[in-house]
Amino acid sequence: QVQMVESGGGLVQPGGSLRLSCAASGIIFSMNRMGWYRQAPGKERELVADITRGGSPNYADSVKGRFTISRDNAENTVYLQMNSLKPEDTAVYFCHGVYYGREYWGKGTLVTVSS
Repeated sequence: QVQMVESGGGLVQPGGSLRLSCAASGIIFSMNRMGWYRQAPGKERELVADITRGGSPNYADSVKGRFTISRDNAENTVYLQMNSLKPEDTAVYFCHGVYYGREYWGKGTLVTVSS
């Protein structure tokens, strides 16, 4: 059974940094695309960033220049380094992966940016 487990969320002040991690288990080969989505209260889930197996990243305009996505295929892990955090980045962040045409989601980790 494929599972994706996030870690690294928490409370941070505006301008601060956090690093999220997500480990995929139950797979033999590395996932095709891995990434992060987020959902703020009262809003729809949106793509934050994703990255191909080959390492090509894609970012939402709202996080370009502040967030960096990376992955370790050997460890089936994807990371999201978040710098210069803003209150509007507050949301539940979900890990997402595509494996043999199927989508998999983590349960989410809460990121709160507040003074």
